[in-house]
Amino acid sequence: TRGSSTEAVMDVILRRMPDYVRYIVPQFSQTAINFQRVPIVDTSNPFIARWIPTPDESMLVIRFANPRGIDFPYLLSMIHDSFMSRPNSIVVPGNKLDLAMQLILTPLILQLIERKNRVS
Repeated sequence: TRGSSTEAVMDVILRRMPDYVRYIVPQFSQTAINFQRVPIVDTSNPFIARWIPTPDESMLVIRFANPRGIDFPYLLSMIHDSFMSRPNSIVVPGNKLDLAMQLILTPLILQLIERKNRVS
């Protein structure tokens, strides 16, 4: 906070970015699975860091709103260099996005299809 109170910092953020705070941020808490790419290179100065970090220069934080039924040991064994950061979050190398999405989403899609077929 560099000498400013937390409330003062929040007030500045809200004043400068109202649409982001009101409309974008709440979406993240409403998603069932959130994939967030986090750069692991310095991006603090946009005049020096002119390129978007590549997948190899990023990690993915994948958060599950409801982790029940997610086979984390399986995901950890299938995605090299992945680890759990919280009970509902797994961190994977950025270049493993496609693999992570396939491993996570395929079973969920198959469950949706199975449910649909049972109803029909």
